[in-house]
Amino acid sequence: MCLSHSARVTLHHIEARRSIRSFTDRPVSQEDLLTVLRAANQAPSAHNQQSWRFSVLRGKRKQELATLVNARAGEFPRAAAVLLRMAARSINSAPVVVVVANTGALIDHGTKLFQIDKPLAQDFFKTMEIQSSAAAIQNLLVAATSLGLATVWLGILFLIKDDVLRLMGEREGEFMAVIPVGYEAKPGIAPKKIDFEMMVSWLD
Repeated sequence: MCLSHSARVTLHHIEARRSIRSFTDRPVSQEDLLTVLRAANQAPSAHNQQSWRFSVLRGKRKQELATLVNARAGEFPRAAAVLLRMAARSINSAPVVVVVANTGALIDHGTKLFQIDKPLAQDFFKTMEIQSSAAAIQNLLVAATSLGLATVWLGILFLIKDDVLRLMGEREGEFMAVIPVGYEAKPGIAPKKIDFEMMVSWLD
């Protein structure tokens, strides 16, 4: 199959993306930040609700988040505590951090729109909202890679999601990720992937 140049470039950036946990102190330009956020906002979303919010943290607010994560880490069993402290170090070292939170708008919209059992509707649209925000995050990660930026999706902070949301000034509710953004301090190592053929079933 012959791929166009733009297709090859896009696939290259998808394959080149790495989770980077330590960053240099080189600042990220406002232009690059806006580019990755616009890419995130172009993600598909159920009922086109775009029920996500992006909080961009630098300086004092970024430090407050790192301090919060470190303070809460000791309340968890060892494995979780280690990951939380690693996350705090990544937040500290990155020049900028993007926090992605779900707004609940799709859950409210869908539950009113579909006249079905309310708990079922809420579960259904909660899942769709999570799927939508995850797509936005993936767009952000790939766009950052295309600009030479490094990122990591810190999902472990879900353990303290309500505290994170309060720090952002968001209402308590669903939460997706904290993403440090910057320039890698050292190259990431490509993880070994499961053989592609083992992941696909062809059904006629």
